[in-house]
Amino acid sequence: MERPHTPPPLDIPAGYRIADWTVQGLIGSGSWGSVHAAERIADGAPAAVKLLRTDLLTPGQRASLEELTRQEVRFSEEADHPNLVRTHAVVTLRDPDRPDLDGVTALVMDRAERSLQDLIAAGPPGTPLPDAGRLLAGVAAGLAHMHAHGWVHADLKPANILLGGGDAVWLADFGLTVELEGTHAYIPPIGSLDHVPPEWWSERTGVRGTTVRQTADIWAFGVVAHQVLTGGFHPFPGGTARARALAAQAYANGSAPLRLDDSLEVEWRKLIGECLAPDHASRAALDAAELSRRVRALHAGPPRRRPVRRPAVLFAGCAVLAGAVTALALVLPPSGRDGAAGEPKAPASSAAVAGAVPADSDVPVALRQTITDAAKRCTEEEVTPALLAAMLKAESGFDAKASRPATDEHGIAMWTPAVFRAWAVDGDGDGRKDHMSPPDAIATMAVFTCWLDQRFKQSGLRENLPALIAAGYRTSDKAVIETGGVPQQVQPHVDEVLANLRAYTR
Repeated sequence: MERPHTPPPLDIPAGYRIADWTVQGLIGSGSWGSVHAAERIADGAPAAVKLLRTDLLTPGQRASLEELTRQEVRFSEEADHPNLVRTHAVVTLRDPDRPDLDGVTALVMDRAERSLQDLIAAGPPGTPLPDAGRLLAGVAAGLAHMHAHGWVHADLKPANILLGGGDAVWLADFGLTVELEGTHAYIPPIGSLDHVPPEWWSERTGVRGTTVRQTADIWAFGVVAHQVLTGGFHPFPGGTARARALAAQAYANGSAPLRLDDSLEVEWRKLIGECLAPDHASRAALDAAELSRRVRALHAGPPRRRPVRRPAVLFAGCAVLAGAVTALALVLPPSGRDGAAGEPKAPASSAAVAGAVPADSDVPVALRQTITDAAKRCTEEEVTPALLAAMLKAESGFDAKASRPATDEHGIAMWTPAVFRAWAVDGDGDGRKDHMSPPDAIATMAVFTCWLDQRFKQSGLRENLPALIAAGYRTSDKAVIETGGVPQQVQPHVDEVLANLRAYTR
């Protein structure tokens, strides 16, 4: 389902001339092309040249991508809107001395300063992007124009939203853009897993490709809006794009909730929830024109108070989970400090958190907010701060320097480094993932225990899930499933976890 392997970019020397422009240097490359900085010879005006190539692809890939190239050229020539990147020229290169360039299609476009993805990556996680409403209004306006003229973008994501001078916001990368044939169109079975709607996975792929509808863009806008308003957080949990896609399918099947970030304002939460309706028919009630109108109204309206930090949980139905789902690593602000005591102070709202650790427990105060934040990464009711604390006490006694060299287990959560790397998330937002860092280790424990919980439910094991989770963490999901319960060799460890859990949930 993902795009083809990315070929190396074409080697174009600085000063190479393409029609009325000269190439300056490479900006970036993707699955079927590369983008180069350029200047207009007459006046030095900046531009970007996108080279569309198919020379290094297999015959099957080449046929699909040649068709996509024709579609992109066609749409680029017809696009005319302030929120769509403007194409100045379409040139077919003729250079017999450079066989690698001869016949390549070049699109000369407006040059952006950066992409929305760049802006998200540069900002602090969990913080809305500056002028988020204006950015989303531009995206929605461009989408409304495309839909009104019968087009589907089909690859809307932050990397394909460009930001130029003068507050310009442009939709770009029209490689998958297609024109509707009635209510739908067809594209090759490729796309960005983080932004395709749940029904994408069940659509049949025929000789003409996979069915795509304009509601796919509405879904993608919902994901993008959530990322813009939360500093990059995806609305579905998972440590990888494939895991997040599985989480979206689980939500659409009704076996997992839609849990939007609790920092969203009420009006934005409602709109994003409508964009992320679980099926095409439900999303069809919100067309791009109405979406654009509502986004403009939200951007123009007065500042609104944020809701009490409480997760919004919406269910789509009652089907069974289709696959294992991991949890998204959310980076939340650290707890406040008690000036008198000189140590972290438990948040006043902690008592409202389901399964919160009691204030008079033996859980170190310095770890309580970290444990609470980690538990919020999971939508399963069994994965609570109390359960994580009970497991940490049994694993290491809350010792960040604990170690079992014989089994290569280290740190507060007793991670084996190789296993940690497979699940690792950045728990403290410092850009590193270290199994010896308590925030990283505990956040990753939450991710893994969330997956174990869902894995066992999927396998029909629903009795005493905290015990099964503790056993799976100490052994493996396979050992628990094959046993049909807690393996005998880890029963003493599980009993210790359950005793701790009882003490923390009194």
